[in-house]
Amino acid sequence: MNITLLNALLLVQLTSLLAAAESTRSEKPKLPSYILYDDNGERLKYALPAQPDENVAYGSHRKQMIYFWRAKSDRPTPLLVYIHGGGWKSGDRSVVRNMLMPALHAGISVASVEYRNIRESTVDGLLPPVKGPMLDCARAIQFCRSKSKEWNLDKTRVALSGGSAGACTSLWLAFHDEMGDPNSPDPIARESTRVLCAAVTGAQTSLDPHQMRKWIPKIKYGAHAFGIAEDAKKKISSFQMFHDARERILPWIKAYSPYELVTRDDPPVGLFYSTPPNLGHKDRDPTHSANFGVKLKEHCDAKQVKCELVYPGAPDIINPTASDYIKTYLLSSQ
Repeated sequence: MNITLLNALLLVQLTSLLAAAESTRSEKPKLPSYILYDDNGERLKYALPAQPDENVAYGSHRKQMIYFWRAKSDRPTPLLVYIHGGGWKSGDRSVVRNMLMPALHAGISVASVEYRNIRESTVDGLLPPVKGPMLDCARAIQFCRSKSKEWNLDKTRVALSGGSAGACTSLWLAFHDEMGDPNSPDPIARESTRVLCAAVTGAQTSLDPHQMRKWIPKIKYGAHAFGIAEDAKKKISSFQMFHDARERILPWIKAYSPYELVTRDDPPVGLFYSTPPNLGHKDRDPTHSANFGVKLKEHCDAKQVKCELVYPGAPDIINPTASDYIKTYLLSSQ
């Protein structure tokens, strides 16, 4: 091979390498394939089986977002509002995935709600911090109702679901008195916060530390909801600090513990747990113990509020899953 030809080949190779490098620099960096992201590059815990039809803000904070899936129907559809768990500290809308398609196939539209967490509520000056996520989700229900014509919704048939902290919030909303104000200058605030039913998984049904410790001896959950932290110097756990502060924060407990709000006019609730109850004994997962469900059912029965408790081996199960429960109540009302 002569020198002229060799130089020409080297020039071609060099040009190709430079072009490839320039192309790489001009491309947007690729997101890791092992992490799930939405269209805006936001990280999600799970892949969603369908993209939402709408993603809209219901408030000014970046977390105050609703993701809405519209069920196909010629007439207004029922609505399932899903509130994700994560201890009011983490989590995202993608946990709706298991209930999403069964609801849509049954003709039920779905809204999955994002909300301010405990830290963000604290920064916003809300006391107790759990007030932020709970009031955000109340506003989200009102916002969905305000969109009833645009989204083809029957605002009289709205149900709640969620897991863990999202379950606690769902029960708080289900048992809370009406928060809509018909005289408000804000049209969204005029909408109702009341729902037809709630079906929740792994719910904390009380935020009273005395009740919680009596029901579940090894419980450590709940202090953060009221802005209470451990005392590291004295080696006192956050739950013990919470327990010791009970009398001081009792007005907050009575306002934000679902158990405290149950009254005879409340909607039916379904409580779903992955393990059977074991009252008074150590629980493998105290944060999501079925003991919470047993005690709330006793309380609901006494108040004549319909309450279905489901766990492995539970007697007289009517609705095996939260999805079944939602469909029973939302579709039977048509």
